[in-house]
Amino acid sequence: MTEPFGARLRHAMDERGPLCVGIDPHSALLTAWGLNDDVAGLERFSRTVVEALAGRVAVLKPQSAFFERFGSRGIAVLEKSVEEARAAGALVVMDAKRGDIGSTMAAYAETFLHKDAPLFSDALTVSPYLGYGSLKPAVDLARENGAGLFVLALTSNPEGGEVQHAVRTQDAAGRDVGATMLAHLAAENAGEEPMGSFGAVVGATLGDLSSYDLRINGPLLAPGIGAQGATPSDLPAVFGAAVRHVVPNVSRGVLRHGPDVVALRDASDRFADEIRDAVEAA
Repeated sequence: MTEPFGARLRHAMDERGPLCVGIDPHSALLTAWGLNDDVAGLERFSRTVVEALAGRVAVLKPQSAFFERFGSRGIAVLEKSVEEARAAGALVVMDAKRGDIGSTMAAYAETFLHKDAPLFSDALTVSPYLGYGSLKPAVDLARENGAGLFVLALTSNPEGGEVQHAVRTQDAAGRDVGATMLAHLAAENAGEEPMGSFGAVVGATLGDLSSYDLRINGPLLAPGIGAQGATPSDLPAVFGAAVRHVVPNVSRGVLRHGPDVVALRDASDRFADEIRDAVEAA
């Protein structure tokens, strides 16, 4: 039986440092790398990132949308990137933010979480805003195949608050929607060692989150380090007692150093060292 994602992630974070680097081949980055905004440029970009980083970072996170925009040929590049990244030892979190109901959610789950699927990934980002229960097909298939989920809970975009901070009148405890998602995840991860496989997306730019219980016994994927303004030294203040389970995501802060492989590695190593120091000092 496949070792659960949470256990594999904990080992990777301890071995390689708690850093997730995005693979975000948007047109501006392709241009900055001197590449054409086409499938050939996409392939060169993705292969370079995988070559540079898959053997040294804990997690790589391809943003599916930047591959999908090129149609079937872009998806083929994504499939190859996932395969090569996992073969080199990195865990792959597919950033697709899928969310739907019933058979449609089940089909999304099969696309990314079935062990025989061409796009099988170690974990998938999902949106719970059709109700947490709508994610059940993905939860079930992730458990079956040793994969994980990252559920949007407290995101770094300013618009997110109008949904995530809304208080549910049906909740006797007066929790807002973001807190409700965290509570669901804590229940999914109860009793798992060394860490559960069902994580939350929680922005590193959000400041004081002490009013939320982030101790979900699962990973916290934290976008916002680097170009969005958060720094590794901010992590203990934002995440408090849960900081050891944080997986900080850096994209542009590393990718802007490409296409030079050595420069990409140096940038990722600097972030990994700064993050490790901040977590150990907390």
